[in-house]
Amino acid sequence: MGRRKREPYVRLTRPLVRDAGVLRPASWDEALDRAAEGFRRNVAAGGPDAFGMFSCARATNEMNYVAQKFARAVIGTNNVDSCNRTCHAPSVAGLAKVFGSGGGTSSYQEIEDADLIVLWGSNAREAHPIFFQHVLKAVHKGARLYVVDPRLTSTAKWAHKWLRLNVGTDIPLANAIAREIIHSGLVNRSFVERGTEGFAEYAASVEQWTLPVAELETGVPAELIRELAHAYARADRGQLSWTLGITEHHNGTDNVLSLINLSLLTGQVGRYGAGLNPLRGQNNVQGGGDMGAIPDRLPGFQDVQDADVRAAFDAAWGSQIPPYKGWNLTQMLAAMERGDMTTVYVIGENPVQSEADCEHTVKRMSNLDHVVVQDIFLTKTAQLAHVVLPASAAWCETDGTFTNSERRVQRVRKAVSAPDGARDDIELLCELAKRLGHDWHYDSAEQVWDEMRALSPMHRGMSYARLADLGGIQWPCPSEDSLEPTYLHARLWETDPVKRGRPAPFSVLRHSPPVDELTAEFPLRLTTGRRLDSYNTGVQSAGFPSPLRRGETLDLCPQDALDLGVVEDELVQISSRRGAIVAPVRIDEGLRPGLAFMTFHFPDEVDVNQITIEATDPVAGTAEYKAAAIRVDKLDSSQMASR
Repeated sequence: MGRRKREPYVRLTRPLVRDAGVLRPASWDEALDRAAEGFRRNVAAGGPDAFGMFSCARATNEMNYVAQKFARAVIGTNNVDSCNRTCHAPSVAGLAKVFGSGGGTSSYQEIEDADLIVLWGSNAREAHPIFFQHVLKAVHKGARLYVVDPRLTSTAKWAHKWLRLNVGTDIPLANAIAREIIHSGLVNRSFVERGTEGFAEYAASVEQWTLPVAELETGVPAELIRELAHAYARADRGQLSWTLGITEHHNGTDNVLSLINLSLLTGQVGRYGAGLNPLRGQNNVQGGGDMGAIPDRLPGFQDVQDADVRAAFDAAWGSQIPPYKGWNLTQMLAAMERGDMTTVYVIGENPVQSEADCEHTVKRMSNLDHVVVQDIFLTKTAQLAHVVLPASAAWCETDGTFTNSERRVQRVRKAVSAPDGARDDIELLCELAKRLGHDWHYDSAEQVWDEMRALSPMHRGMSYARLADLGGIQWPCPSEDSLEPTYLHARLWETDPVKRGRPAPFSVLRHSPPVDELTAEFPLRLTTGRRLDSYNTGVQSAGFPSPLRRGETLDLCPQDALDLGVVEDELVQISSRRGAIVAPVRIDEGLRPGLAFMTFHFPDEVDVNQITIEATDPVAGTAEYKAAAIRVDKLDSSQMASR
């Protein structure tokens, strides 16, 4: 507890191994032998599912492909996951359930050409600034922007209308919008009848959410709910985008489904300019999932439980992929606690600081028999490892591809060489595979890519040469002779039932308030998010100065600060049912009474995830980072003196 001075992260250039509880420098052969031996020992004792792989959403598609191949073909487990679990797994789950694939449905150009844009639970101005430039182009061309967010963010300040909802009331608001559309005769009947199913049950389920009832539950004025309902339903090209304000809840998948319902109701999907778009926060979080670095899908978003799909990969790899889903990151952490998982291979992830209720994660990982971390810095996770492997920085020191939020695969080219002593991620994976009986060798990233696209129909038409010529290609791209439309799911508009295929189902959803209840002891709602100046847990961004960066603060509205008797910059203690931290107060006019805000950018000084709640979405496994119950206390003189 407290504010500690952050020690600068120094680039790793020598392998480390743990002896007598201490990490010491080692040769590459010793480190790789030690890493492989630990995997072999634990798999022999506990079976393949004693192993877990945490892959990296900042690394290339090619690295993620080889990482999941390592888990499946070398170890024999589907226990592979990435930071997708922390953020947008509910988006993938919701989109896949309704449409069959887990990517956003539009292109960035379509955002610019939209006449209405809804940003729901998204401070895109700070968290997705490049995407927001496309939004601004649309606004300058006349598009109307609606922002749904508990805070008056820098994004909301650009909106034509801001809907300030209470944290955790997204489903009531979406259901009320749907009811208003239905009762006003604004349903796109031809699309609903042709391309969807389950409308009658859905319509009945939203009937209780009248505008007055929704206003009481959500805090959004009834007239604003009505205005957004009519604007979205009447828009020629309506775009609905969201980020972690929707997904990082214990019912994140249902939240996503509630937004998809609105697009089905109005026909705002499956045609140019109308779509649904989860905004991805890291440079390749979309690509990591596309490459199969998730426990239930093989590369190309192919179902791991499909025998024909597995057979194709087994024939190419000489493997025997298990016919069942692996554990996701949340389930892997639970398996560690049970003792069922005893070894993990972590590539470029920092779960001991990024997971909710992070002290719990530290305890789980500290009890593992064998932890191998492959990274560019000695992160807090790496400090728990038994073997640390210095890696290259994928975004500037390797060749390969990334996939962005519009499903566009783009080439990334090596700009600088890794420092002496650091080695390429794929090379390290191959070295470990060789020590475990699989003699892999790739001469280039392109060779990895060609192996992947031979197995993934949706990537088959994307040669490196074609990616370079076209400046990137959106998936799906099954042929090198043609390009698909920039938008997905046009089939739902087909008049021929055979061409139309499976209808998109409406989802009946119930309101489920935040798990961490507000009480007299914990009366304030804490929500978390990003700021423009920093990146995730700050491992990479904190080493560079920024005139915008002010460090971690507890943001409070003026009235709450007055009621608590605290002033700007005063240190206070913030407590939840899981722990306590100390941070300075910042007054934010954009917050309403009862709502506080913090980021997770400075865990070495103020570890906010000590107080967030681990309540997770049962479908996607994502934690409820957005809704903790807290108490704020002034520090007495003795506490202040000790600081």
